Amino acid sequence: MSRAVGTVVRGLRSPIINEGDNMENIVVDTVLDAAEKEGYEIMDRDIVTITESIVARAQGNYATLDHIATDVGRKFDGETVGVVFPILSRNRFSNILRGIARGTGKVVLLLSYPSDEVGNHLVSLDDLDKNGINPWSDVLNEADFRNYFGYEKHPFTGVDYIDFYKSLVEQEGAECEVIFSNDAKTIVDYTKNVLSCDIHSRFRTKRLVTAAGAERVYGLDDVLSSPIDGSGFNSSYGLLGSNKATEETVKLFPNDGQPLVDAIQKRLKDITGKTVEVMIYGDGAFKDPVGQIWELADPVVSPAYTSGLDGTPNEVKLKYLADNNFSHLRGEELNAAISNHIVNKQADLVGVMEAQGTTPRRLTDLIGSLSDLTSGSGDKGTPIIYIQGYFDNYTH
Repeated sequence: MSRAVGTVVRGLRSPIINEGDNMENIVVDTVLDAAEKEGYEIMDRDIVTITESIVARAQGNYATLDHIATDVGRKFDGETVGVVFPILSRNRFSNILRGIARGTGKVVLLLSYPSDEVGNHLVSLDDLDKNGINPWSDVLNEADFRNYFGYEKHPFTGVDYIDFYKSLVEQEGAECEVIFSNDAKTIVDYTKNVLSCDIHSRFRTKRLVTAAGAERVYGLDDVLSSPIDGSGFNSSYGLLGSNKATEETVKLFPNDGQPLVDAIQKRLKDITGKTVEVMIYGDGAFKDPVGQIWELADPVVSPAYTSGLDGTPNEVKLKYLADNNFSHLRGEELNAAISNHIVNKQADLVGVMEAQGTTPRRLTDLIGSLSDLTSGSGDKGTPIIYIQGYFDNYTH
């Protein structure tokens, strides 16, 4: 162990990104400029991460509510649409819901409870217990829900999402019926036209409602999966991962970012001689302990990354080694024994006791979470993250 510092994470300030900007040049210039000004050396296996937002902005990957309405209208012929399991988010879903309503005459809104998929609560578990409600079996209409739980505003946003979502649909000239159930098949009792709006459970939802008799079944990943009248699109995820841009537009998840990360890696290699890994990141994967919200509203943490970021960590637990294998050693003898063990550790530690307690997640998910926490979603102005020493261990 020769260094006093392990992993170092830096948020790099970049210009404000606009449509048509050359992201390859901007990222490379920002990385090189930061290294020169801050006095650190670019090394092999450093990592550059870029928030998905600025990639999509540069791509001009936007769509209007009319584009959404057109696609939804074509898919469902303007008939009643069952909107199943949307998350409760002004940023993520309000414009999408308006676009859906604009493309149909009636929306049946099926909300999961007590919370949505990412942890936004409509009611508390204590309130369910108090009223004798079983969320896994009980189906409630809006009147039932209000009778049991009244009117509650989200503690962070101050929004009653039931009223808010219903008002958005009605403002678009469509009728809105709200029901509450955790069984996706419930929607088939109201309409055979289903739009699955959940994110990570969408494939199961589509399968279940289809088996229950739904006739036209799509997910948000199917809406704007190709251009509508020249709109932006995402071939893999459609509207998943989109955000509100203006009152009439959404910014979609970046489309086909692989050529960008590969090009940035090559440019940095050509200039510095070092192989730097590069990835685009969206939401990380962590939970707020107070608000109970999971930061998982994007379909994946990383839509594009260079090959060196494939896989999962292969690490041993230092405290396990110190407490078990080498509990009889102290000081330099302990350091030397642990260092030697790390150097000679197995190539695959899955199932090995000394690796238990290390995080069994993909590198891209871990690094994406680290990046998301560093950049934040506010006014820090650091949409590019530079990480050094991530792949180092106790021996170097």
